[in-house]
Amino acid sequence: MKVFVVLALAIAAVSAGTILPEQNYIHPRELPIAVNIEGRITNGKDAAEGQFPYQVGLSFSSSSGGWWCGGSLIDNSWVLTAAHCTSGASSATVYLGATVRTSPKVTYTVSSSEFRQHASYNSIILRNDISLIKIPSVTYTTYIKKIDLPAISSSYSTYAGDKAIASGWGLTSDSATAVSSKLQYAEMQVIENSVCAQTYGSLTITSKNICTATPAGTSTCSGDSGGPLALVGSGKLIGVTSFVSSAGCQSGAPAGFVRVTSYLDWIKENTGIAY
Repeated sequence: MKVFVVLALAIAAVSAGTILPEQNYIHPRELPIAVNIEGRITNGKDAAEGQFPYQVGLSFSSSSGGWWCGGSLIDNSWVLTAAHCTSGASSATVYLGATVRTSPKVTYTVSSSEFRQHASYNSIILRNDISLIKIPSVTYTTYIKKIDLPAISSSYSTYAGDKAIASGWGLTSDSATAVSSKLQYAEMQVIENSVCAQTYGSLTITSKNICTATPAGTSTCSGDSGGPLALVGSGKLIGVTSFVSSAGCQSGAPAGFVRVTSYLDWIKENTGIAY
C-alpha cells in the first residue's frame, strides 16, 4: 500500500515542481539490526555522568515485540519523543538519569494512555513525528533535569551553520554486533533545509524539520529515535531525532529532526508548559 501512495505523491510532486528525493529515508527505529543489540550514535563520544541530565531512555513494549528510543525531559512530568516511537506501543518504561543504559537513577513504567501522540502524524512522508509521554512527577537532581524549550522568537531562525549536540544509546555503526551501553553524543552542524531536500525531497523536508550534516559517518542511528538535539551555547532543545537515510547511518546523508519551535503551541496545549 505504501508503494502506491509514494508513487502517487511522486507524480503529484513532478506536476507541482516539487524536489524529488535522491535517497529514501527511514526512521532509525526501523533500521534492520540484530535482535537485542544495543548501541550508540555512530562515531560519537562517551558521555560523562550527569553531562546530559535531560536525556531519557525509553523501552517500548507491544504485542509484537519491543524497541528502544530516546527522549527529552522537558518538565518534571513530561517527556518529549518521536511519534514513530510511541506508535503501536502498549506501554513504555522510562529511564531517567542514566549514563550506562541499564543503570538509571529512576524508572517509571506507563501505559499508552499516558502517550500524547500528534494526531496528524504521517509515517509515509514523516510528517508531525512528535509525541509526549506523561510520567509521575520526578524530583530534579544533579543527574535528572529538564531541558529548556526554545523561545517562540526563535521560530524564524533556521539555525543553519549552528552547532548542536545529539545524544542517545543508538547503534555505533551500521554493522554493529557488540557495542558499549554507555550514553553517546556527537556535535553536528545544522544545514539549510534546501540542501537537505536535495537528498530527501521537499515532500519530506519542510519548515517543520531541521537537518544536520553527517561528516565521517557521525550520525544518529537505530536506538536514537526520539532523542534530543540541543543547541550548543544556549543548550535549548531544538530538535527531536526523526530519520536517517535508508542507505544507513554512516552513508553520509543528512540526519533529520523534528523542529521543536514548530510545535511549541502543540506542546503547550497538551502539557501546559509555557515557552
